[in-house]
Amino acid sequence: MKIAFQMDPIGAVNINADSSFRLAEEAQARGHELFYYGPDQLAYQEGRITARGHDMTVQRVAGDPAVLGPLREVDLAEFDVVWLRQDPPFDMHYITSTHLLDRLKGQTLVVNDPFWVRNYPEKLLVLNFPELTPPTTIARDLDTIRAFKARHGDIILKPLYGNGGAGVFRLDENDRNLSSLHELFVGFSREPLIVQKYLPDVRKGDKRVILVDGEAVGAINRVPAEGEVRSNMHVGGRPEKIGLTDRDREICTAIGPLLREKGQIFVGIDVIGDYLTEINVTSPTGIQELERFDGGNIAGRIWEAIEAKL
Repeated sequence: MKIAFQMDPIGAVNINADSSFRLAEEAQARGHELFYYGPDQLAYQEGRITARGHDMTVQRVAGDPAVLGPLREVDLAEFDVVWLRQDPPFDMHYITSTHLLDRLKGQTLVVNDPFWVRNYPEKLLVLNFPELTPPTTIARDLDTIRAFKARHGDIILKPLYGNGGAGVFRLDENDRNLSSLHELFVGFSREPLIVQKYLPDVRKGDKRVILVDGEAVGAINRVPAEGEVRSNMHVGGRPEKIGLTDRDREICTAIGPLLREKGQIFVGIDVIGDYLTEINVTSPTGIQELERFDGGNIAGRIWEAIEAKL
């Protein structure tokens, strides 16, 4: 097959952690041809969806993860699969990418399906499953957020479309910074904020469960660094081996059919204690850590699901 990756700069990836690199590596091992381009090189040209990028051969060499061919322009309708793999923020640039890639429907399989990536971003899709999530409010209005804090005391405040743990704050019962933080956020963004009840179980870890075509295939536990409320590996969270609990499987059974129906082939959900907190569909991570802990070929499972759809 001909496979295109729309992703952030390939030269900057960590070959031992990056999920996009692992997906490309597995595709190459299966005999597929690889093409790489950045989201800025995606274009609509008189009815065609094109990209300017490079034929690519990946290699597990630190600091030199890919050998790139000359820059050339391609018609993405001539590819079998396009991977939508750039990282958030989920801004208008990201949303525009999903609109353009959505025009390939019926010609090229885009993973994950861009229509539903656009309509089901991570912190909003969980609203479909209130019985699985902690108490949550999404609002820009300070009085609404204050009322939520008055009800629940200890809360987590974060940007609705953020990623990687950036801008995440814990405000406990004694904190007096809510007004200042609200002023800070609304000063540079027109987006609402998301507020959730703080879950003390996060001290034991924030579990990342990986689903392939709606089916759970394993999990890793991300433990926050000492003195840190965030468990994201971008900010020092430590990955640990962990299994799936009955509650994890219950959550996956509840959300799996919707993910499968909407073409979300590779998804990473976040579970703290007994609660689902996010459903990551834009650019989920965790493949390499899970493969090291469990010894399986998760990237292979993902490609098998894609090949079956084609």
